Amino acid sequence: MRASSNACGDCDRTDRSAAIEVKRAGVDVKPEIMIPLIGHERELAIMRALVVKAADAALAEAREKIEYTVGTMIELPRACMVADKLAAEADFFSFGTNDLTQTTLGVSRDDAASFLGDYVKRGIYSVDPFVAIDQEGLGQLIRIGVEKGRAHKPDLKIGICGEHGGEPSSVGFCHGLGFDYVSCSPFRVPIARLAAAQAALRDRPSNR
Repeated sequence: MRASSNACGDCDRTDRSAAIEVKRAGVDVKPEIMIPLIGHERELAIMRALVVKAADAALAEAREKIEYTVGTMIELPRACMVADKLAAEADFFSFGTNDLTQTTLGVSRDDAASFLGDYVKRGIYSVDPFVAIDQEGLGQLIRIGVEKGRAHKPDLKIGICGEHGGEPSSVGFCHGLGFDYVSCSPFRVPIARLAAAQAALRDRPSNR
C-alpha cells in the first residue's frame, strides 16, 4: 500500500489538458479521473460516458495517446451497499471518508468541533470520528464496499482520499482490507507512509 497527497477539486480546461502537457514534457503520465458523490450505477454510467467523450476528444485534438482510468469516490452509504454494481462502471474506488463520515453519521464536519469533544469525553466515541475512522460503524460500510466491489471486479483498485488517510489507526484499518493506497494532505504524507510500512510489517508471515 502506498501513500500520496491528494488534490481533489473541480476540473477546468487547464486540468483537462494537463496530462497532455505533462506527457509532452517527457513524463509517463497515467491520469485517474474520479467522479464524486455517486450513489447509483446508472448515474455513474452516464457520468463516465461524458468523461470518456471529453477525454477522447481532447486527446484526438492534441493527437496524443494517453491511457487513463475512470473511477468514483465512495462518499455515500448507498454507494457502499451497491458497490458491486458501481464496480461494473468504475476502474477504481476511492473512499472519500471525510464526506462518508458526514453522510453516515448525519453530522456536519463544519459544526462537529463544537460538540464531538463532549461525545468523546462521555465515551460515545473513543476518538473524534473525523480524526480516525469509526471502525465499528463507518468501517463496516467500508468493508462492505470493498467486498462487494472486488466480488464483481477482483482487480479493482481501491484507496482512501481524506484526512483519515494520514491517521495511523485508519491507515492500518485500510491495509487490513487490502487497500492499494492511501491519499491525504501533503503534510500528513510522512505519517501515512510510516503507518503503511508498520502495517505491512505487522502482516508479514513471520510476525503472525
